Amino acid sequence: MAYEYGAKEPEKLKIKDMTPKEKELLLDSESFCMMPWLHIHAFPDGRAYPCCFALDKYPVGDLNKDSMETVFNGKDMRQIRQNMLSNKKSKHCTKCYDQEQSGFFSLRLSSNKHFGHNIGMVENTQEDGSADFVIKYWDIRFSNLCNLACRSCGTWFSSNWYEDHKKLTGAPPNHAKIMKVGRSSNDIWDQMLEQFEHVEQFYFAGGEPIIMEEHYRILKELDRRKMYHVRLIYNTNFTRTKYKDIDVLELWKKFDSVSIGASLDAEGARGEYMRKGTVWKDVVANRKRMLEVCPKVDFYISSTVGLINALHITDFHRNWVDQGLLKPQDFNFNLLQYPYAQRIDLLPDSYKQKVKEKIQAHLEWLRPLDNLTRATKGFESGLDYMMRRDNNKDIQQFKDTMKKMDVIRDENILETFPELKELYETQNT
Repeated sequence: MAYEYGAKEPEKLKIKDMTPKEKELLLDSESFCMMPWLHIHAFPDGRAYPCCFALDKYPVGDLNKDSMETVFNGKDMRQIRQNMLSNKKSKHCTKCYDQEQSGFFSLRLSSNKHFGHNIGMVENTQEDGSADFVIKYWDIRFSNLCNLACRSCGTWFSSNWYEDHKKLTGAPPNHAKIMKVGRSSNDIWDQMLEQFEHVEQFYFAGGEPIIMEEHYRILKELDRRKMYHVRLIYNTNFTRTKYKDIDVLELWKKFDSVSIGASLDAEGARGEYMRKGTVWKDVVANRKRMLEVCPKVDFYISSTVGLINALHITDFHRNWVDQGLLKPQDFNFNLLQYPYAQRIDLLPDSYKQKVKEKIQAHLEWLRPLDNLTRATKGFESGLDYMMRRDNNKDIQQFKDTMKKMDVIRDENILETFPELKELYETQNT
C-alpha cells in the first residue's frame, strides 16, 4: 500500500477495519496520539516525557527515581490519556498543535499513522487514564555523550558543550558532564529486557548514538534474538560509522528497516561552523561508503533550519541531490524552535524576502521530483511559519549570543556567513 507522506491513514490498518470510535481517534481528533499508550521518552538526566516533542518544562516523571512502569501510569500520563480520549488538548503537546497550524505533518499525526494498528490497546484504558504497561516504541536517551558541540544544542544533549557553557555563563552546569539515565548502571537495560518481546521500533538519538555502548548492546540483543523485523530509526550527526571494532554499517545490513536521519545543517565550512567538531570530508566519505555497503538502508538529511542557515538550506539540499548522495524527497526541514535567539522568525522582513524567493524557486525544482511531498511539505510549512511570525524585535539576542560564542570558539560568523552582515548593518547594535 502506498500513502501520501502527509496522509493520516494508518499504514497497517485499513479504514474498513476500524470501529467508528477508532476512526474518530485516529483520523478526526485534533488531540489524540498513540504515543502515551505504547511509548515513553527520557532525557539523559532521567526526565521522562510522553514523547520527544513534548515541552521539556512539563516532565511526567523521573526515571532516575522511579521505574518506567510507575512513570507510565503516573498522574500526568493518566491525565494526558484522559484528555486525548475526550478530544481535549494537553499543555505537553503544544509543539505538535503549533506545527499542524502551519501545515506540518506533526509527530502526533506521524505516530497515529505508523502505530495506528495498535489502536486496540486504547480499549483497555481505565477510567482514571491508566493503561497496560506495554512499550512498543523506545526512545531513551541513554546519555548526553557526544563528539560535537552544535550551535543549536547545549549541555543536556552534548557532553562537548560542557566547557563552552562554563565560559559562556561563568559557572559549570548544575549536572555532570556526562549524564546517564537510570537508577543504577543496569537499571534501564533490565527494564527494557522485560519488554523486548513487544518492541516494534527503536529510536536512537543522544548525544550521539553511534558512539554509545548502550546502542550496540541493543543491536546485539536484537541480533541474538533474530528480531530483524524491528525498525531502527536514528538521529545522528553522521560523523562516525564505527565504534571500537564494530562497523555499524555491517549491522544495519541485517535488519529489514533502518532509517538514518543525518543532522546536517549546511555543507563545508558552514556545516563545520554550525556543528562544531564536524570534519566535512568525513561526512561525505561516510555517505559514499554507506551507499556501497548498505545501499538499501533509508537515508535522509534532517536539517535544523534557523536564522543562520535559512538562506543556504536550499543550496545544500540541491547540491547533495546533484552529487548523487541524496534523493530529492529525502530531506527533512526541521524547524528550529530552541534556542529562541536562532529562530527563523527573528529575521527582518528584507531578509525574509530573500529566503522566501530562494525557497519558492527551490520548490519549483522539487515538486516534480517529490511525489510523496516528503521534502516539499517541510519547505512549504517552514516558509509559512517564517512569514506568519515576526519577532525581529529580538534580533539583538541573536547577535549578542553569536558574539559570545565566536569569542569562546575563536570563530567569526560573518566570515563564514557574510550574507548575515545585513542583520548587523540595518539593525541597532
